[in-house]
Amino acid sequence: MSSSTATTKPSPQQRIWQVVAMIPEGKVASYGKVADYAGLPGRARYVSRALKLAPDNLQLPWHRVINAQGKIAFAKDTEPFREQRYLLRNEGIPVNHGRVALSEFEWRPDLATLVLCLPF
Repeated sequence: MSSSTATTKPSPQQRIWQVVAMIPEGKVASYGKVADYAGLPGRARYVSRALKLAPDNLQLPWHRVINAQGKIAFAKDTEPFREQRYLLRNEGIPVNHGRVALSEFEWRPDLATLVLCLPF
Protein backbone atom coordinates (compact mmCIF):
# COMPACT_ATOMS: atom_id res chain seq x y z
CA MET A 1 0.00 0.00 0.00
CA SER A 2 1.40 3.37 -0.90
CA SER A 3 1.62 6.10 1.70
CA SER A 4 -0.86 8.19 -0.27
CA THR A 5 -3.60 5.58 0.25
CA ALA A 6 -2.81 4.83 3.89
CA THR A 7 -5.21 6.26 6.41
CA THR A 8 -4.10 7.73 9.68
CA LYS A 9 -5.05 5.54 12.60
CA PRO A 10 -6.46 7.27 15.65
CA SER A 11 -4.04 7.58 18.56
CA PRO A 12 -4.74 5.60 21.74
CA GLN A 13 -6.03 8.82 23.32
CA GLN A 14 -8.37 9.47 20.41
CA ARG A 15 -9.66 5.89 20.59
CA ILE A 16 -10.47 6.37 24.28
CA TRP A 17 -12.24 9.63 23.53
CA GLN A 18 -14.30 7.93 20.81
CA VAL A 19 -15.38 5.17 23.18
CA VAL A 20 -16.27 7.59 25.98
CA ALA A 21 -18.29 9.68 23.52
CA MET A 22 -20.36 6.56 22.73
CA ILE A 23 -21.47 5.89 26.33
CA PRO A 24 -25.17 6.72 26.26
CA GLU A 25 -26.94 8.93 28.74
CA GLY A 26 -28.09 6.92 31.74
CA LYS A 27 -25.25 4.39 31.45
CA VAL A 28 -21.71 4.12 32.84
CA ALA A 29 -18.55 2.23 31.92
CA SER A 30 -15.50 1.41 33.99
CA TYR A 31 -12.07 2.71 33.11
CA GLY A 32 -11.05 -0.87 32.31
CA LYS A 33 -13.99 -1.49 29.98
CA VAL A 34 -13.30 1.77 28.13
CA ALA A 35 -9.70 0.64 27.67
CA ASP A 36 -10.87 -2.77 26.43
CA TYR A 37 -13.32 -1.27 23.94
CA ALA A 38 -10.58 1.08 22.72
CA GLY A 39 -8.34 -1.91 22.03
CA LEU A 40 -6.09 -1.14 25.00
CA PRO A 41 -6.67 -3.99 27.46
CA GLY A 42 -5.06 -3.49 30.84
CA ARG A 43 -4.72 0.27 30.35
CA ALA A 44 -7.42 1.53 32.72
CA ARG A 45 -5.11 4.14 34.22
CA TYR A 46 -4.37 5.46 30.76
CA VAL A 47 -8.10 6.13 30.33
CA SER A 48 -8.01 8.45 33.33
CA ARG A 49 -5.02 10.28 31.90
CA ALA A 50 -6.62 10.58 28.45
CA LEU A 51 -9.76 12.07 29.97
CA LYS A 52 -7.72 14.65 31.87
CA LEU A 53 -6.00 15.64 28.62
CA ALA A 54 -9.16 15.78 26.50
CA PRO A 55 -9.81 19.19 24.94
CA ASP A 56 -12.88 20.89 26.38
CA ASN A 57 -14.39 21.30 22.92
CA LEU A 58 -14.88 17.50 22.72
CA GLN A 59 -17.49 17.80 25.48
CA LEU A 60 -16.95 14.18 26.49
CA PRO A 61 -19.34 12.63 29.02
CA TRP A 62 -16.39 11.94 31.35
CA HIS A 63 -18.77 11.62 34.28
CA ARG A 64 -20.04 8.31 32.88
CA VAL A 65 -16.67 6.64 33.54
CA ILE A 66 -16.26 5.07 36.97
CA ASN A 67 -14.03 2.46 38.57
CA ALA A 68 -14.49 -1.31 38.28
CA GLN A 69 -16.32 -1.48 41.62
CA GLY A 70 -18.91 1.01 40.39
CA LYS A 71 -17.48 3.82 42.48
CA ILE A 72 -16.68 7.38 41.60
CA ALA A 73 -12.88 7.45 41.54
CA PHE A 74 -12.50 10.93 43.03
CA ALA A 75 -12.06 11.34 46.78
CA LYS A 76 -15.34 11.94 48.59
CA ASP A 77 -16.18 15.51 49.51
CA THR A 78 -14.08 16.95 46.68
CA GLU A 79 -15.47 19.20 43.99
CA PRO A 80 -14.87 16.64 41.18
CA PHE A 81 -16.66 13.95 43.23
CA ARG A 82 -19.65 16.21 43.82
CA GLU A 83 -19.75 17.27 40.17
CA GLN A 84 -19.66 13.69 38.89
CA ARG A 85 -22.30 12.57 41.37
CA TYR A 86 -24.52 15.50 40.35
CA LEU A 87 -24.13 14.79 36.62
CA LEU A 88 -24.86 11.08 37.04
CA ARG A 89 -27.92 11.73 39.18
CA ASN A 90 -29.09 14.33 36.67
CA GLU A 91 -29.15 11.51 34.08
CA GLY A 92 -31.25 9.33 36.36
CA ILE A 93 -28.39 7.19 37.68
CA PRO A 94 -28.67 6.72 41.44
CA VAL A 95 -25.37 7.23 43.27
CA ASN A 96 -25.39 5.84 46.80
CA HIS A 97 -22.32 6.35 48.96
CA GLY A 98 -20.36 7.18 45.80
CA ARG A 99 -21.37 3.94 44.07
CA VAL A 100 -23.45 3.11 41.00
CA ALA A 101 -25.20 -0.25 40.59
CA LEU A 102 -23.25 -1.68 37.66
CA SER A 103 -25.72 -4.55 37.32
CA GLU A 104 -28.32 -2.01 36.27
CA PHE A 105 -26.43 0.91 34.72
CA GLU A 106 -23.32 -0.55 33.08
CA TRP A 107 -23.10 0.11 29.34
CA ARG A 108 -22.88 -3.17 27.46
CA PRO A 109 -22.63 -2.36 23.77
CA ASP A 110 -23.30 -5.20 21.40
CA LEU A 111 -20.62 -6.35 18.98
CA ALA A 112 -22.31 -4.67 16.02
CA THR A 113 -22.20 -1.30 17.77
CA LEU A 114 -18.50 -1.65 18.46
CA VAL A 115 -17.65 -2.89 14.98
CA LEU A 116 -19.75 -0.36 13.12
CA CYS A 117 -19.08 2.70 15.27
CA LEU A 118 -15.39 2.42 16.07
CA PRO A 119 -12.96 3.00 13.19
CA PHE A 120 -10.16 0.91 14.70
